[in-house]
Amino acid sequence: MQKILLTFSILHFAFYISTATAQQVNETKGFYQFLTDDPNQKPFFSDKKGVFASNGMVASAHPEASRVGVEILKAGGNATDATVAVQFALAVVHPSAGNIGGGGFFVYRTAQGQNYTLDFREKAPLKGNKDMYLDAQGNVVAGLSMTGHLASGVPGSVDGMAEAHKKFGKLPWETLLQPAVDLAEKGHILTEKEARGLNMVKPTVQKVNPNTPYFAKPDGQDWKAGDVFVQTDLANILRLIQKKGRKGFYKGQTAKLLVAEMQRGKGLISKKDLRQYHSTWREPLVGTYKNFKIITMPPVSSGGVALLQLMKLVEPYPLKRWGWNTDSTVQVMIEAERRVYADRAKFLGDPDFVKVPVQELTDPNYLKERWRSFDFAKATDSKALQGGTIAGYESTETTHFSIVDKEGNASSVTTTLNGGYGSKVVVAGAGFLMNNEMDDFSIKPGVPNMFGLIGNKANAIAPGKRMLSSMTPTIIEQNGKLHSVVGTPGGSTIITSVFQTVLNVLEHGMSLQQAVNALKFHHQWLPDKTVFETNGFSENTIKKLQSRGYILEVQKNTIGRMDCILVQPDGTLEGGSDPRGDDTSVGH
Repeated sequence: MQKILLTFSILHFAFYISTATAQQVNETKGFYQFLTDDPNQKPFFSDKKGVFASNGMVASAHPEASRVGVEILKAGGNATDATVAVQFALAVVHPSAGNIGGGGFFVYRTAQGQNYTLDFREKAPLKGNKDMYLDAQGNVVAGLSMTGHLASGVPGSVDGMAEAHKKFGKLPWETLLQPAVDLAEKGHILTEKEARGLNMVKPTVQKVNPNTPYFAKPDGQDWKAGDVFVQTDLANILRLIQKKGRKGFYKGQTAKLLVAEMQRGKGLISKKDLRQYHSTWREPLVGTYKNFKIITMPPVSSGGVALLQLMKLVEPYPLKRWGWNTDSTVQVMIEAERRVYADRAKFLGDPDFVKVPVQELTDPNYLKERWRSFDFAKATDSKALQGGTIAGYESTETTHFSIVDKEGNASSVTTTLNGGYGSKVVVAGAGFLMNNEMDDFSIKPGVPNMFGLIGNKANAIAPGKRMLSSMTPTIIEQNGKLHSVVGTPGGSTIITSVFQTVLNVLEHGMSLQQAVNALKFHHQWLPDKTVFETNGFSENTIKKLQSRGYILEVQKNTIGRMDCILVQPDGTLEGGSDPRGDDTSVGH
């Protein structure tokens, strides 16, 4: 059987994949050599295998959070119920990005094919202004938008979960919060990566929060894998939210503690900011790629617009025939990314404050015009390339999880504190970290943020305005049926990681887990270079691209932390969670 499979042509293999059972697909792909320009090249970060189940799947950044989500599904909850439970569980077990002090986006597709998107992104405080991170000479004060109390926007996560539950939830709110309360109160066992992260961030947390007990081990030693991490203050706050819902965070004791913390550190968030915060249901952004339908997040996320632009720009090219990460495939992807990130910098912002020309940016004629300067013979110079011209236009550490329930409802959720452990501010008496999301605004036109992204006045700070995001939670349909749920953390690399993972499945014949495992690269217009994971490009690809003027650089860190779900032809669910972290898929 193995010898026969190895002799399949690409077309025969594609047909086999479309008709095989999940079990056969999983076995077969272990023998298949993906098309590259070097037969010795290994396309994958690891050989981690996917998880298969029939009645539901949760893919998240932490095994405990995924377990919690599946327990909710087993108890009769739907994908939204599991979303709420996983979100609050991540706030306990994954403090570098899971949160109640941050915000994010929720993309939801019902089993009947209806699509919804909820924006629970943070907002600038009412006392915020466009020059708040500049000195008297108009220069950016280094670090002010990244560390400390002034870096935080008004959190949206609790309101977002309350809104989602109100619209789609089945199980009682109290039931959905109980697992997170238990994890905080009784503690959870640290993984090696978590222990390392807590040890790394501890000095900064203690500097920003003098005499704080948070994230310090009681015996004064370093954390290690296997230690039990208890968070009593956070458990008390989660109980308040469990009893009072939204009011348990935005009013009463929690609000009082949060505002007192802001005042202590000269932050700007007030009781009025908290009282007035509300998440917003927005019209989903929907596009196509060949015979696939892409449902994704509209602005204030830039990710959805960018993903649709990227998919359309590369759609005419024979990526499957060229092969995975060959020079031609990589070149058209880089050039698409170059143009899309230039557009992001010029046009994208909060649609409640600025006109964001979504229809124009995704229009085929506009994209055709943007592509005119592309030349296979040489790299486009980013300095010579600006955002496109549109008539009448006036001028993110993160975590993602994907859920599909037994009925076929699906949620794709990306949520964040922005940088790892956010602003490093822990609300005294409440035990949760605040975000440093204000850095996602353009704090000065042309000045890059922590991810090197350039912004303009469309994303300037204004009171009550939501900051631009790269988060790209996405759901894909094929022939009117759920195909996949995808997303990732990674700041500016979110968009390109989702882009590559989707193409790995749709064009390169990879299983979902292989698409997640696959080595990745990233380009974002400025700085004008392409970074790639170790061994992501063959020597041949590197030489060919460099000869055309591309600047390539091996990325020291990994790129992306995908947590995705794919529906197999027989209806079985494949969960694909990233081997780059503790990410885990759990099914039932």
